[in-house]
Amino acid sequence: MTRKQPNILFLMADQMTASALPFYGHPLVKTPNLSRLAEEGVVFDSAYCNSPLCAPSRFTLMAGQLPSRIGAYDNAADFAADIPTYAHYLRDAGYLTALSGKMHFCGPDQLHGFEERLTTDIYPADFGWFVDWENFDERPSYYHNMSSVTQAGPCARSNQLDFDDEVTFRAKRFLYDFARNGEQRPFCLTVSLTHPHDPYTIPQEYWDRYDHDAIDMPRVPYSRELMDPHSKRLRHVYQLDEDTLSDAQIRNARHAYYGAISYVDDQIGAVLKVLEETGLDQDTIIVFSGDHGDMLGERGLWYKMSWFEDSARVPMIVHAPGRFTPGRVRESVSTMDLLPTFAEFAHDGIAPEYAAPLDGRSLLPHLTGNGGHDEVIGEYLGEGAIAPLLMIRRGRYKFVHSAPDPDQLFDLEADPLELRNLAEEPAYLDLCKQFRDEVASRWDYVRLHAEVIASQRRRKLVSRALMKGRVTPWDHQPTFDASTQYMRNTIDLDDLERRARFPAASVE
Repeated sequence: MTRKQPNILFLMADQMTASALPFYGHPLVKTPNLSRLAEEGVVFDSAYCNSPLCAPSRFTLMAGQLPSRIGAYDNAADFAADIPTYAHYLRDAGYLTALSGKMHFCGPDQLHGFEERLTTDIYPADFGWFVDWENFDERPSYYHNMSSVTQAGPCARSNQLDFDDEVTFRAKRFLYDFARNGEQRPFCLTVSLTHPHDPYTIPQEYWDRYDHDAIDMPRVPYSRELMDPHSKRLRHVYQLDEDTLSDAQIRNARHAYYGAISYVDDQIGAVLKVLEETGLDQDTIIVFSGDHGDMLGERGLWYKMSWFEDSARVPMIVHAPGRFTPGRVRESVSTMDLLPTFAEFAHDGIAPEYAAPLDGRSLLPHLTGNGGHDEVIGEYLGEGAIAPLLMIRRGRYKFVHSAPDPDQLFDLEADPLELRNLAEEPAYLDLCKQFRDEVASRWDYVRLHAEVIASQRRRKLVSRALMKGRVTPWDHQPTFDASTQYMRNTIDLDDLERRARFPAASVE
């Protein structure tokens, strides 16, 4: 007999590096709610994004396809409306699909399969954040700079707090409404918070949860010897010179980042409380992940945009104790694998017929203890690069290739901090050649490079043109029908109160 389709609650945090979380070994950071999910769920110890930048990572996650296949090059890439997402597949399977929070959709389609979008996005939907590899030295004003670090510290309010407080409120209301409105369809609710993404500032309450003097400094501090060409370009992009930062500023930024993680944990805890209050937790699979990490000063780098572990590795938990035995997965997987996983959740463990080729692979074998893949393919095509930056993570090795730069090969079991580039050592020449041959067979590198440049040129022109004269924004505008909220004379008072109360009052 086919089981009832489970609800899916997908929780996302923005720019949360796995290494800063206690269930991945961090000794200071406090996340009681996430830690409970980890203890009761399946934790993926080696999960990665497929492109370490917000929009490309999210488009890839939603589509289950690599950036080059769907044109997800950078933070101003058009996410085409005809690309099937997990929201389309689940909606087609009978789900109510809803999004509360950030997904960084660029282009006129601001739904991409979601039936309901409960908030606007925190980031713009137009092409204004285009990347221009042909004019690398002309630095756009929207690029990251170091003010997020130099101005780090406590605040009373911020742009991101305004947004994430609304994200949490709307997500909670969705769950209450779902429980009391008699909806027969299962739901897939995506709750996507923007913290702990920089700027590194957080209310005093969260700052005070940590002893400032105990905040750990980067394990691998900046040194010129560690600066590969891409790392040098990243420091140029965000205007970081050798004398830009003091140790005090670095510690402040890390302190605020840890506070922001605790803030995220509190918001997730508030959503989980409603899930439990409504009884929806009994038939809901909870998935938690990030879109990419944050270097937090490691190797002298900040933010993301590289394939080093703190930038590319993300937390991932699947919590469904009644379905999957709690445990940990060592094999390398990626957020691109979530679409086929969600689709199989909806189809009783069987893959549906996909309308487009998938690059992601289901995580169900890992969740059920029946093997599973151990491979991540990645593409970085955004700011700070000058050519495609490709990554293969398989077994104990990570290989990074970009045509203008020397290759990088790391043995992550022997060298988790990536201090020894094996591509420079004679003993690994054969292995490097195998990886290079694989790159040549997987990608038409010259063609991919040309396609990225062509896309940048188009979007540069379109962005410039659409900002002249009358501007028609693409940003999502959430609408609420106030005529049906709260007390209205179109609804009998007793009937209104009965509908709104949950659980329903007993009748004697």
